[in-house]
Amino acid sequence: MSVFDEAVKALREWQTDDQPFQLHPGDLGWYRRFGAKAADDAVRIWHVDGEIVAVGLLDGTDLLRCTIAPELRQDFELAQRLADDVCTPERGVLPAGTVYVESPRGTRFQELMFERGWQSDEPWTPLRLALGASSLLDPDVSIEVIGHDQADVHAAVIRASFEKSTFTEERWHAMAVGSPYADARSLVALDRGVAVATIIVWSAGPGRPGLIEPMGVHRDHRGKGFGTAITIAGAAALRELGSSSALVCTPSSNAGAVATYRAAGFTALPEVFDQRRD
Repeated sequence: MSVFDEAVKALREWQTDDQPFQLHPGDLGWYRRFGAKAADDAVRIWHVDGEIVAVGLLDGTDLLRCTIAPELRQDFELAQRLADDVCTPERGVLPAGTVYVESPRGTRFQELMFERGWQSDEPWTPLRLALGASSLLDPDVSIEVIGHDQADVHAAVIRASFEKSTFTEERWHAMAVGSPYADARSLVALDRGVAVATIIVWSAGPGRPGLIEPMGVHRDHRGKGFGTAITIAGAAALRELGSSSALVCTPSSNAGAVATYRAAGFTALPEVFDQRRD
């Protein structure tokens, strides 16, 4: 089993609705668009007695997104080990200079990083929608599930939704052959046959929270409710996959995105902050 797949397996087991917002198998699944080797190289795993106790994803060159096994989130020895590794560039977790760490709120590791002089960065807003027996809103738009033969359609909407996106048909295929995508769906919303919005949803298994990553609306079709519609469709797809809830996290400064998720029925949770070393 690859390092990447080991990490995905552990992350699946750690996802529960009573835990703070944390790194999700879908985050690794979305990163898999860069290919198998890049995904393996970006994953960091910590073990104790042969068991995985923490997982990190180097998302870009300066951001480590990490989480810790729930039963060890107040363990001082593990927190100290993680902090030492993260704070020492020679250990290969993060480089020197200004860097960032995302971790679940309230862990001993997060407290220790503050004690070492790390600061809070810009706020993010996590949002959650329970997917039990409650009814979902009607997307009120035509929705299509994207398969391998339509990867170009999905990739084109992603590129038109995010200014600096480098997503391509080839990257869709690289993502879709990764292990997390076995429990994922790519959807597009159609307006008179034109693809106007897209979403990828990632299940962590039945009875566990699923993740939205990413959701976007084509720049030429904004302000018409398509973001809300595709989000509702994504939540419905997660419920079909057995997810207990749908989760998403967006910069608090992106008021439009927060409003879109609220309109789709999501509830905002307390803000979270990355930690920054200047």
